Amino acid sequence: MKDKVIGWIGTGLMGFPMVGHLLKAGYKVNVHNRTKSKADELIAQGCTWYDTPAALAADSDVVVTIIGFPKDVEECYFGPAGIFRGLKTGTILIDMTTTKPSLAVRISEQAVGAGAEFIDAPVSGGQLGAINGNLSIMIGGKKGTVDRVTPLFEAFGKNMVYQGKAGAGQHAKMCNQITIAGTLIGVCEALIYGLKAGLDLNTLLESISKGAAGCWSLDVLAPKVVKKDYSPGFSVDNFVKDLRIALEEAESMQLSLPGLALVKQLYLSVQAMGGGSYGNQALYLALEKLSNLDQH
Repeated sequence: MKDKVIGWIGTGLMGFPMVGHLLKAGYKVNVHNRTKSKADELIAQGCTWYDTPAALAADSDVVVTIIGFPKDVEECYFGPAGIFRGLKTGTILIDMTTTKPSLAVRISEQAVGAGAEFIDAPVSGGQLGAINGNLSIMIGGKKGTVDRVTPLFEAFGKNMVYQGKAGAGQHAKMCNQITIAGTLIGVCEALIYGLKAGLDLNTLLESISKGAAGCWSLDVLAPKVVKKDYSPGFSVDNFVKDLRIALEEAESMQLSLPGLALVKQLYLSVQAMGGGSYGNQALYLALEKLSNLDQH
C-alpha cells in the first residue's frame, strides 16, 4: 500500500493527527483543506498541497475524506471542483466522515460508474484517539477493497471491523453515537447527583469507573467536566449533526428512540447557550442548568 499516493481531504481536529501517522509510516500524502492554514504544518512535514478536491483526486491513488457535515461531503464529491471531476479509473475513495448512510450509498454507486471503488469508514475515539493512533473504524464496502486498504487504516486505527456493504459503516457509527449519547447523559447526571450529595467528584469517579458503570465517557469525559474543561475532542455541533442523522435514519425505519431524542434536545440547549464549539461533555451544562446548580 505504501507505493500508493494518498490524497487526504480534511486536516481538522481528526484529520491532522491521522495524516501525521501516515507520514510517520512512510506514505506519500497529498492534502487539501477548506482552510489552507490548517494544513501548513503538514505541508512543512512533506505533504503536497492541492487547491481543489478535483486536482487532488487526479494525482492520487487513494482519496480519503474526513470533513464535517453531509452537505460538505456532498460538495466535496459532487461539486464543480469535486472529487468526481478529477477522479482516475481504479482510484479507491474512502469517506471517514460521519455522514448519512444514504449518501455513502450514493457515492459508492457514482464511484462504480466511474470505474473506481468506495469505502465508508467512519471513526470513533475522538481527537485523543486520532492523536494516539488507536481509533476504532467501522467499515462498509466491498470486502476485497477493504482488505487492500487495511494497512493504511493500521497507521491510525487499532480496532477495524468490517460491517458489510456500502453504508454499513455509517449505520454502525450511528449505533456508536446512540450509545455515547445514552452513556453520557448517565455520566452527567451521576456527577450532578454526586455534587448535590456533597461527594468529592474525583473520589467518586475513582470508585464508579472501576465497576459495572465503567465506560469511555467516565474515563475520558467525566474528569474534564470535573475540571470545568469543555474544550473539544469532539464538538457539540458535530455531535448534534450525528444525532440528527441517527434520528432521521430511525424515523425512516419506523423506529422510536426516545432517549436519543431527549439527548438531542438537551444538546440544542447547549448550542443555544453558545456552547456549540465546546466538547460533547458540555451536555453537563444543560443538565446543570435544569438542576439549578450553575456554578460556571
